[in-house]
Amino acid sequence: MSIIKDFLLQLAFMVIPIFIYYTFITERVENAKNRKVIMTILCGLSIIACMSFPVVFGQNARLELRVIPLLFGTLYGGFWTGILLSALIILYRLSFGIEIGFYNTVLVLMLSLPLIVYYQKSFTNSKKDMRVKIAVGLSFYYSLMGLTLLGILRGFSEENLTVPIIHLIFATVVTWCFAMLIEAIREVYQLRLEMQKSEKLRVIGELTSVFAHEIRNPMQATRGFLQLLNEPDLPEKKKEYIQISLEELDRANEIINDFLSFGKPSIHDKERINIGYQIQRVVNIIQSYTLNRNVEIKTDIRDNCWIYANPQKLNQSLINILKNAIESMPNGGMVWITCTSMDDGYIKIVIKDQGIGMTKEQIDMLGSPYYSLKESGTGLGMMVSFQIIRSFKGKIQVNSEKDIGTEFIILLPQIT
Repeated sequence: MSIIKDFLLQLAFMVIPIFIYYTFITERVENAKNRKVIMTILCGLSIIACMSFPVVFGQNARLELRVIPLLFGTLYGGFWTGILLSALIILYRLSFGIEIGFYNTVLVLMLSLPLIVYYQKSFTNSKKDMRVKIAVGLSFYYSLMGLTLLGILRGFSEENLTVPIIHLIFATVVTWCFAMLIEAIREVYQLRLEMQKSEKLRVIGELTSVFAHEIRNPMQATRGFLQLLNEPDLPEKKKEYIQISLEELDRANEIINDFLSFGKPSIHDKERINIGYQIQRVVNIIQSYTLNRNVEIKTDIRDNCWIYANPQKLNQSLINILKNAIESMPNGGMVWITCTSMDDGYIKIVIKDQGIGMTKEQIDMLGSPYYSLKESGTGLGMMVSFQIIRSFKGKIQVNSEKDIGTEFIILLPQIT
């Protein structure tokens, strides 16, 4: 009975930090770096608790699940979280004394941590099911290394290997359970964020439709009178002022159009279209814009890329993303556009640039109301692009690194 209590205690040491992080931290701490620091601290406390209160078999056999907070901390927190947690394990294990168990701990970490770090990026970019498989596979590998090295150090006997085998099975099963739990919590959290965002968009859409007409009427009247005042015999300075005023009115009108498109994107008038043809049209439209900025566009478009969408709205979305890619390269560069058919029933469009890139915080804010990386930008163009893709039941994923570039991955449902 006491062994069962010890097992349950080990599970509690891992559940409580997960509960604290996803209940209190994710929503209240906006900065990603601060969240990683807190995650590292919580995983560290979980490791210390697991190592301090192990499941004891007899006099010398100990079993604890420090691998799980180490694994999830590294996979979700990144390289430095893994390094710090590994250092904590070694230092805390050192306090128990230098013997075979300590050497086994160090060797297992040396053989396992590089592999965990190697798969961390793949883990981050994978879908839910693949993330669970990666976590379970790495947990099995870590436990297997512990079992093998312990056998080498102490001898391959039934007495020496019974507990490590139990540890391997138990750690693998618990890793699967916790991976499913964390992914379910993350899914619910993302769903809640989407609902909050949708509510904001609904309010913006309603306000936009109410005020757009009333704002446009005085703007059109003002524009008309300015054009009447723009007579040939006016001084050049006054003509310049009138021209600037007209341009600013036009810019305000474009912002209103973006608001209208954003608030109520057209999801009707959809038709069967060849997305490769639409991409080529968009490239031709934006070609003159690229020449002025010393940017070259390269395309790789495969056949059979058919989707069901509104071609004008799709073009608007692609042009907005392409313009952002071009403007992110003030010294010129290359933009790649590819279109391929995926085995999972989606058309995959990739727009990749060599621009200034974005931080993780900037990526998370991309497409949010009124967020823009440009000094004079409203952020509406990117909001509209995201809204249009979602209206076609599509998805957008953004990968970026500072001073290296940004990659937009657009997935749209394929039709035959």
